[in-house]
Amino acid sequence: MEKIPSKTDDQGNPESETPDGPTDSHILSQIDQDEKGLVQKAGETAEISNIGWGHSPDQIEEPLVAGLSNEDLWMLIRRFDKQVYRVKARPDAPLQRLDLTRTDDDEFSPDKLRATLERFYITVVINLTSFIKHVYLISWLLDLLVPTMLATLLALVIYPPCRPLMFPPAPIALVDKDTGGVQKPKAGILGSHDSITGAPEKYKGEAAEQEASNLVASVASVAVGSAVGKHDQGVPDDAPLEDDLPDTMEIVANTADAQSAAHGKVPADSHDKTRQPMRQSVMDGANLAMQVVNDITDTYEKMGNALSATAPFPRLSPRLRLAAVLCPACLASMVTSSYVLMKSTTFIVGFVFFGDPVIRRGVKYLNRRFPKWQKVIELQNSLLKGIPTNAQLTVTLLRVGEANASPLPPPPNSQEKPPSRPTSLHHEELTLGATGEEIQEAALAKPDVDEHSKTEQTEKPHKRTLASGILGFFRGTTASGVESKRGIDRLRATVGSRHAKNRVGVLRHKGKMITPIGPVSFDARYKGKHGTVIIDSTKEPALLYFTTETPFNDVEVENRKAGSVLFTMPVTEIQEMRKLGGMGWKGKLVVGWALGSKEVVDGLLITGTKAGQTYQLTAMGTRNQLFNRLVAIDGQVWATC
Repeated sequence: MEKIPSKTDDQGNPESETPDGPTDSHILSQIDQDEKGLVQKAGETAEISNIGWGHSPDQIEEPLVAGLSNEDLWMLIRRFDKQVYRVKARPDAPLQRLDLTRTDDDEFSPDKLRATLERFYITVVINLTSFIKHVYLISWLLDLLVPTMLATLLALVIYPPCRPLMFPPAPIALVDKDTGGVQKPKAGILGSHDSITGAPEKYKGEAAEQEASNLVASVASVAVGSAVGKHDQGVPDDAPLEDDLPDTMEIVANTADAQSAAHGKVPADSHDKTRQPMRQSVMDGANLAMQVVNDITDTYEKMGNALSATAPFPRLSPRLRLAAVLCPACLASMVTSSYVLMKSTTFIVGFVFFGDPVIRRGVKYLNRRFPKWQKVIELQNSLLKGIPTNAQLTVTLLRVGEANASPLPPPPNSQEKPPSRPTSLHHEELTLGATGEEIQEAALAKPDVDEHSKTEQTEKPHKRTLASGILGFFRGTTASGVESKRGIDRLRATVGSRHAKNRVGVLRHKGKMITPIGPVSFDARYKGKHGTVIIDSTKEPALLYFTTETPFNDVEVENRKAGSVLFTMPVTEIQEMRKLGGMGWKGKLVVGWALGSKEVVDGLLITGTKAGQTYQLTAMGTRNQLFNRLVAIDGQVWATC
């Protein structure tokens, strides 16, 4: 475990303060827990601890955070990296007492739609599929009265041990949704428990994430605008190939215009005044739909974290809050007759349809007396107040690491092929109406089919057709063009071109990792110059700076050579961070097609409070790691956008 100097008081002891912060996330991350993981144990010293950075997962034998397995922690961080790519500091804490909320002016874009749909699939669809496949256990409830169902919900909320009794755990892919019995997983082998196909995975949650990506890509192939969309990050202003390649959505629009022109119409704004308004209406509708899906997913995640809270969030109070709502409803249902229920329902429906004058006056009165009443009654600001989404839980855990001077290590990469062996099963815990042999047979891959397909592949040589030859020619030409462009950029960077400097080093061989990789020093480029971006936590507040040197132990900025430090910035002055694609989304498509052995290395744009305080770091293989540290290291209240 590597130790790096951290902040101490005048006597040389670790600083200790009463937990304080603008949100519950900041406060909870500083509270000392009875049960401690490696991160909390490391916080007992006065030095920053390097636990797990650059190490194999097998070398981390204990949980990093108490109450959460390392695989669950890495799954949260991995999904956080995909979901959050732009944050802004806001002046005050939101009503729900947790930051990392969405801004009100969040605009629609195809990349956000894709990320939202993938998150919805991973969070809601897979869990609801699991619930539906347990219907065979609760179908007898359908003929019972409402009080029994509410009492059942109440038991699930208040007494967690009854959950596995009512919903016995079983791999989703192994359960037949029609019969409740055993079925062969769609992937041909049971390689994961929490995915619909049962595909193999190297680390927990990866199969479900891959399912979400493939599902959205398949659906998007029908609607090309959301199909390729734009990349899930910001595009730098100087990204190469962005101006040379057409936009995907423009291709779709131009194709429709060509079809209209073939039928004798004039597809132009001057002749058709409905074009722009209808496009705007579609974009507004898509934005509204995206917000609705986001709200549904947020609510689902909050409900899950209320029922099964993760430290440092409280475990009992959220369940008691839900029980306080369900208990009166259960009692009321016992004394309410079907006649009263029907009359009440028809009255409410009629009032909503025909009581507009009364409703309008009531809303005006509330707006005048209680300006924020609409925000207050929102579920996230009332019943679910203080309960985190998965992203808010992740940023709190990242803050736990920072509060204990032990930043959480990044999730391990999974570039290697996942294992083809089936996942472990506890046959005695599965109640699928099948024997252990039947369950094992369904979980295992069919060896005869695999061997037959392998034999066919070896016996059948790849036939080179004219089309594949032409495609290979263009791929080679494109690859040569990209390499030539890189050479020109290097020459232009030497003579001082700002745009060319930002493109130096953005391509590298896949899987190549350049040190340092954190947690204090990160390999990067700034204005084309290779160096290291460092977080100096010995300062108060912590200082972020870039140097052309590569220090390993001594990270203090005063010990750098004269002229080697290109910028410094206190972390308290960071107002916005935005992940940038190294070549823009079009350039990535070209590189992925023509240069399969190479990958694009992305960057990070950091903006401060002062004018001109904008720094673009490029060619950062550890971009997400730096982003996560800066999000969690100080007391900013963040909003995603």
